[in-house]
Amino acid sequence: MPTRPPSPLRRPLAPGLHLVSTPIGAANDITLRALDVLDQADVLAAEDTRTLRKLMDLHGVALNGRRIIAYHDHNGASARLGLLAALGEGKTVAYASEAGTPMVADPGLKLARSAIGVGVTVHAAPGASALLVALAVAGLPTDRFFFAGFAPPKDGPRARFLDAVVAVDATLVLYESPKRLVKLLAALERATQGDRECVVCRELTKRFEETRRGTLAKLRQFYAENEEIKGEIVVLLGPPVQTAPSATEVDEMLVRYLLNKSVKDTSIEVARVTGLPRRALYARAQELKDKT
Repeated sequence: MPTRPPSPLRRPLAPGLHLVSTPIGAANDITLRALDVLDQADVLAAEDTRTLRKLMDLHGVALNGRRIIAYHDHNGASARLGLLAALGEGKTVAYASEAGTPMVADPGLKLARSAIGVGVTVHAAPGASALLVALAVAGLPTDRFFFAGFAPPKDGPRARFLDAVVAVDATLVLYESPKRLVKLLAALERATQGDRECVVCRELTKRFEETRRGTLAKLRQFYAENEEIKGEIVVLLGPPVQTAPSATEVDEMLVRYLLNKSVKDTSIEVARVTGLPRRALYARAQELKDKT
């Protein structure tokens, strides 16, 4: 196996825990910095050791006598003790997720929190994330988004969970298993009365990448008729549809803000909340102020 030559921009690895993002599909999505970290770290840990070993082999990063320590949901409590001991000895530890960015739907949270708790510096080598890729390709608003992870698998808890998160004024992002996708879409349809834009992303950056857009009903019907749904799924739901406030509601809002703010600041704040033109709001706020 050819060994990867050192990057001309490579810097010495700083002490501490290094969280390494890995590709969610295309192996070339690994960053040069991530490869440098994997090459230099004293200790390597991974959610899936085989996946990391394969990735390192593809990019010519040699183990050089190191072994990759498994760290996942099932052995986290015991494996964490060894990794914290290594950090306590001043060694650099690199932890890689199975795919994507550590800490996002990933077992690395307790490791990072434990390291922080004992005064260890935590670094991150940023990279691929299914969450961010889905937001990029979906075409939904990204100025505000809410990542809710996986919905509960059982009907009752799922319904209560969705009733809470669909009320957030932002694009909603969920991860889901192919086996539960249709149930999730049906539950979202009930929780929102079906009046929201929806996008389903499947197998992002992989060979059979697919992005489908439409109403919740349309997408639910499509996937219900396609039993062989495979791959990793990201579901995105557009923000709640905002109805324009009435003239009376706008006046009430302006009066409330005018109690503590200038006419200018009032018009700016109400424009931000309602989306109405600031110039018209300024004129109306001035009228209301003059009447008091």
